[in-house]
Amino acid sequence: MQAGELTISSRIDDLDLDLVYTFLSQETPWARGMPRATFKRAVAGSLCFGGFVDGKQMAFARLVTDEATFAYLCDVFVLPAYRGQGYASALMKHIFASPSLVTLRRIMLVTTDARHLYAPHGFTSLENPERYMELHRPDVYKEAAE
Repeated sequence: MQAGELTISSRIDDLDLDLVYTFLSQETPWARGMPRATFKRAVAGSLCFGGFVDGKQMAFARLVTDEATFAYLCDVFVLPAYRGQGYASALMKHIFASPSLVTLRRIMLVTTDARHLYAPHGFTSLENPERYMELHRPDVYKEAAE
């Protein structure tokens, strides 16, 4: 497949939220089984970006941010048919150049297998991992469905 021109939008009205929800809740290990209501609240409280080729959404990223000092980058994906063509890197460049994000002091993310994607954009391992803590509830989506 030849790479088409990527366009990016952060307007919620432009995003194909059905596609995003379906992919996240069915194809990703971190959001599998997420209730639709949870997804809607997450989108409403976040800065979201969609990547489009030929008018079809094929990528997504979401940042939980105060747009002043901090952001957490999450739910990043490129649909399988579009991977390996530089779209994820282009999406990251666009996001990190956004006026509301360029002056943030810290942007964090969690990834199991995509360090190679984020490292060229300045991400490194935690400098002081002993300072970080988490409250992790891996079964919360399953519990919400019951």
